[in-house]
Order: sequence, then C-alpha cells, then structure tokens
Amino acid sequence: MRIAISTGGGDAPGLNAVIRAIVLSALQRGWEIFGIRRGYDGLYIRGRTTSLSATHVGQERRKGQSQGGLIAMGPEQVRGITHLGGTILGTTNRGNPFKWPTRQPDGSILEVDRSDELLRAFREAKLDALVSIGGDGSLQIAHDLWKKGIPAVGVPKTIDNDVVGTDSTFGFDTAVSTATDAIDKLHSTAESHDRVFVVELMGRYAGWITLHSGLSGSADVILIPEIPFDIEKVCQKIRDRDAQGRRFSIVVVAEGARPYGGAIVLKESAQRGTVERLGGIGAVVAQEIVERTGKETRSLVLGHLQRGGSPSTFDRLLALRLGSAAARAIADRDFGSVVVYTPPTVSRLPLSAVIGKTKLVPLDSGVILTARSLGICLGD
Repeated sequence: MRIAISTGGGDAPGLNAVIRAIVLSALQRGWEIFGIRRGYDGLYIRGRTTSLSATHVGQERRKGQSQGGLIAMGPEQVRGITHLGGTILGTTNRGNPFKWPTRQPDGSILEVDRSDELLRAFREAKLDALVSIGGDGSLQIAHDLWKKGIPAVGVPKTIDNDVVGTDSTFGFDTAVSTATDAIDKLHSTAESHDRVFVVELMGRYAGWITLHSGLSGSADVILIPEIPFDIEKVCQKIRDRDAQGRRFSIVVVAEGARPYGGAIVLKESAQRGTVERLGGIGAVVAQEIVERTGKETRSLVLGHLQRGGSPSTFDRLLALRLGSAAARAIADRDFGSVVVYTPPTVSRLPLSAVIGKTKLVPLDSGVILTARSLGICLGD
C-alpha cells in the first residue's frame, strides 16, 4: 500500500500528532507513506518526490525555496513532532480541486475544476489511499474525491469543534485553554481600571470556544451565535455589576454572534476561491456598551493565537488515537468514512453523514445550563 496524507484548511494544534500516528501505523503494516504539501497543491507538482526531514521542510518553506510535491515519510520525518503546533506538511484554505482559484489575464479570479487532473496525478503516483485531515470543507472535498474514485478516509480537524458526529475535534481543547488564559489575564487589568473588556474569539458559526472559555474564565457576559443577543440586556448586566460595587466586566463574544434581527459582522465577503471572513463584532459590541453605559470599554481580538502553540495533553492523545484509527480504516478498506471520537471509543461514520452540517451548541446543554445557573448573561 502507498498512502498519502493531506492537511487542509486552517491549522490546529495536534495536526503533527495525527501525521505521526498515521505514518508510524502505516509503517508497522509495511506500507509506504507520503505527505502532500499544502493541502492538495503537491499533487499538481509532477515527478518530484522528496525525502526531507521535518526540520528541512520548515527551513525550505521559510526560505521560499522550490519544493517537491510529495514528501516520502518515515520515522525520521515524524520524530519529535507530537508536541509541535502547526503542520509540517503545510496547509491552505484555498486549494479546493473542484473550485481551484485561477487568476485570469484581466486580474479576475475564475474557479476551475481541476479534480480530473488531481485524480490522474494520484494514479500516476501509484497511490492506493488518501487520508484527508481537515474540517467541514476538507471533509467535503474528501467525500467528493472518494465519489470520483480516490479511496479516501477523513480525520476531523478544527479548533471550532463544529464537525458533526464527533464529541470533540483535536485543537479545540488547546484553543479553549489559550482563550481561558487570555481571559484570566484581563481580569486584573479590567478591575484595576474599572473597565469593561470585550474579547472576540474564533468559532465561526458555532459558540463552543466562546462558551467553554468564557465559563472557565469567569466571564460576566457570553455571546454565542446560537443565541441572538439583546445589547440592552448586556448593558444592564454591566450596570448591575456596577451597582454591586463590581465596577469592571468581562464580555466574551464569538465572531459569529449577532444581535436580534441583525446580521453577522464580516471582515471580508466570500469571493471566488475564498470563503467569507468573520470578525469585527467585538468592536461593535464595545462601542454599544460605551454609548449606552458610559463605561470605559476596550475590545480585544484574540485571533490566530487560538490556533498556535503546543497541543494540550488531551489534544495530543486524541490526535494520536484518530491517526491510528485512520490507518485501521484503510487496512479494513473502509473508504468513504471518517474516524470520529465517540467517548470512550474512536469509531467511524460515512463521510456523507458529517458533510454539509454544522454541530452547534445545544441550547439545553449542560454548559449552557451551568452558565445560566451562575448568573452569566447570555444576551437573551
């Protein structure tokens, strides 16, 4: 067997641990294993298989030197990478082979279907199976490639924890820890200056990171996409704290949160070859608080810090378990499937069961009920 690994979409802590688990599990079975550079980009670079160490991969990328398309992976390539953030293979969120962004002579971007070319390259490389590690977009691509004839197995990856069918995705726990640490650090400066701090967190259309870190970090207000908020109720919570002598407040808001009757705030609308970029709601909420309460208010966007750093122990273990499970799925020839975490076990689902859906925070979840019991304002 000759197996290829692809990492696509946004990076997440634990990606390297998954790669290591797949490689070592494949080698135990006597298989050959290859990494595809930057999503599927590497398959379009013909006849250039390299055997660089993980360190050299990073050095080449930093220097901008020409790189081969496939990396022959062995023990040396995955030694000592479990604790590293990012992905040694590189990634991209603009590499959909079915909608490949191509710049035209007039400067415009046209989406071109290059999936047939990808299929030919896959077969010319004499590859027998593909492991696609990614979120909803990458898993959709894996499903479409499987339907086109590529034997594919998916591994769910996103800090947003919004993939259906899996209790948790690796990267989520680390992102929550990073966000909680930031919220913890804001308490002292907020109290010292009698300020309100509004912290905007990632998560796209789901509020998992914001809810978990907001509750863990003792935020006073938590605003998530699943619960449209009334800004006046947010401000009343701040006034109530002032009246109680608590003259500072911490407001945590998900990038996809929106007010009643309002729209999601975007940094950038979707264009050909790109997806819409959420962001800016934190500043909007902060300005409303200033105007309605007169309180000195600051906004902070934690941004890509949530993607960085070493994965937590939980994420490392989960990533290793999912990676080895992907190898077992290939051994069983269970293609068109995705490995998922269903505590206490790792199991499989058809890719068709998870794509095109978003796992949102249930409004009756235990974490929501806990937040309400503690008196945290959820904006409703």
